[in-house]
Amino acid sequence: MTEATAPIAASPRASNIARIGWAILILATLYVCYFSHLGAIGFVGPDEPRYAWIARDMAETGDWVTPRLYGKPWFEKPPLLYWGAALSFKLFGVSEASARLPSALSALLATLALGWLALRLYGAETARWMLLLLPTTVGMIGFSHAAATDMPFSGMLTIAMVCSAVVLGLARNEHTPILPRTPWVALLLFGFFLGLAVLAKGPAAIILSGGAIFFWALFTKRWRDAFHLLHPIAIASFCLTALPWYILCARRNPDFFRIFIIEHNFKRYLTPEFQHIQPFWFYVPVLLVAFLPWTAVLLWTGVAGLFRFGKLRKCSDGMGFLLCWLSFCVVFFSVSQSKLPGYILPAVPALALVLARACNSLASENAKSFGTTLLGFSLLVFYITLAERFRLQRSGAHDLSEFAIVMILLAVAFPGVILSLGFVFSRRGQVRSAALLLSLLPILLPLSGADRLVSDLGIVRNSPCKSAAELLDQRIPIDRLTTYNLGPSWRYGLNFYLGKELPPWSQDPSMDTYVISGIHLCIASQAMGFLCSDEYSADGLFVSHVTPKDSPGRLNESRQPH
Repeated sequence: MTEATAPIAASPRASNIARIGWAILILATLYVCYFSHLGAIGFVGPDEPRYAWIARDMAETGDWVTPRLYGKPWFEKPPLLYWGAALSFKLFGVSEASARLPSALSALLATLALGWLALRLYGAETARWMLLLLPTTVGMIGFSHAAATDMPFSGMLTIAMVCSAVVLGLARNEHTPILPRTPWVALLLFGFFLGLAVLAKGPAAIILSGGAIFFWALFTKRWRDAFHLLHPIAIASFCLTALPWYILCARRNPDFFRIFIIEHNFKRYLTPEFQHIQPFWFYVPVLLVAFLPWTAVLLWTGVAGLFRFGKLRKCSDGMGFLLCWLSFCVVFFSVSQSKLPGYILPAVPALALVLARACNSLASENAKSFGTTLLGFSLLVFYITLAERFRLQRSGAHDLSEFAIVMILLAVAFPGVILSLGFVFSRRGQVRSAALLLSLLPILLPLSGADRLVSDLGIVRNSPCKSAAELLDQRIPIDRLTTYNLGPSWRYGLNFYLGKELPPWSQDPSMDTYVISGIHLCIASQAMGFLCSDEYSADGLFVSHVTPKDSPGRLNESRQPH
């Protein structure tokens, strides 16, 4: 009796241990990919330092309604990111990590919500694949580590779409009551998170969610379910979340709607005024890069999915919902006259769930072709890596940034190799699960030591953060510092780290000032009507002391400490 029942008793215990192990792996993956080393590098690009300045201004002044950049109203984006970063500054101090924390939290919440939907739609295996594939993509890692509006917008919209799936009845399973009941909580949360998405980036959230649900209802003929999303509870929740800030900001700033709605929404979408012109197919390569190192999974799923659909001529309502979600996002932003990589981020979560489903079901049925595709893509990346390495050896270059590129290519190639071996050489689910686990290591290990890699490999050798610190160490008089021939990333970055808006150099020959420039000003200005002396130079930046031509003695004075 004991011998007969022992194996039966051992099975649930082994199952519980496996669940705990997967939960630990998922939590570790989410932490490493979204939260580790948020402040490993200084602010990058023009947007991060601008948004961080606005958030710092809100935290210092207590004005949570009107975003201000250098003391002037700034209506390019709504305030959700600014609010989150300002609260983070108050709690943890002003730093890059604090400014990026709202994006990391948005990524986490969206991933967990999508994992729950995957569990309800397709079961635990697909949810596990989704919770491990999505966080390890380049797109999610990169935007979760950026103090920008893209991830808060995508995260809030993703949660709203998950709630809409519940209202549409797509999340029902065997435990759902036969008699449908009004999903009050899902309606409330749908309106709330859709309102937060509108506060993150604007009315595009309404268009993206409404368009996806419209086409889903069109293809499935389930119009009655779609109209449930217009329930008074959802509408009231949305209005109470989104409208108060818009009304208050418009009352305090009469030109708010003209600048924000007309210029930064309609004109940005309909005209090339903002100079972000790209071809119609721009987001195809963007998505391929965003899903590294799982790009081969994306390519294989696209081809195999088309063959599957051509054979069956149908798909489930849940899969149709995901396809409408991602397709409408891609088409909507492809039509836009202004294109940036971050715009397509709302399509990434839906596409990740499609890939997770394909890995769990379609790939198991076509293991050979799936594994061969992954292996072939990885070998291609290995070939590119070796070619780059040999090029560096022949040229005798020892550039650390080039070496960093080689390391990144290897990190992209290894996961596909490991996962492909699990599918090609074994049909056992445990072996494939082990291959999935091992394929994460080339991603998680470099990310866990990202700060050391950034320092040792010199990935960011010069930055506004580093230059601002050196300017202060050199005791350059910041109150007399101006800029010349600097790009927007450097200007906004230096402004934030120095805590002051640096004015452009007026080139007035009668003005005694210091000029920071991307060119050697004292060489370029010999024919101009002023005298110039070099004060400091590093990493392609030059600080020059410009004095009136009638005071040549100033050039020979030794600069006193400031």
